[in-house]
Amino acid sequence: MGKLTIGCFSSLVGSLSLDFAVKLSEAAVKKGHTVDLWLSGNATMLSKKGQKAFKDYSHLQKPIQELFTTGSFQMTACEACAEARGYHKEDTMEGCKRFSMDWYLASCFSADRVLHIGGD
Repeated sequence: MGKLTIGCFSSLVGSLSLDFAVKLSEAAVKKGHTVDLWLSGNATMLSKKGQKAFKDYSHLQKPIQELFTTGSFQMTACEACAEARGYHKEDTMEGCKRFSMDWYLASCFSADRVLHIGGD
């Protein structure tokens, strides 16, 4: 199977691009592909540990943790975007990486397919 790199450049409240990126990641992993999910801008908030689920509100931490257990999925948050939003390496959920944009570019270069989501 192939490698899919997804760059999620989520905008402010109301954007479903992050939800779509996670669902696409789940579907690709289930089909046997490996997935690199890059979080940039407001999407970096998905990598923050200590999230709380609310009824009728998008909560993606559980699906992400399940994807980590497959061994075919990795998620990386833009370090600069996270720092700009006031959370640091110690605030990042277990399993998630933090790097600069060059990590994303390297993942794109080695991927069979690249999909950019968001960025409005």
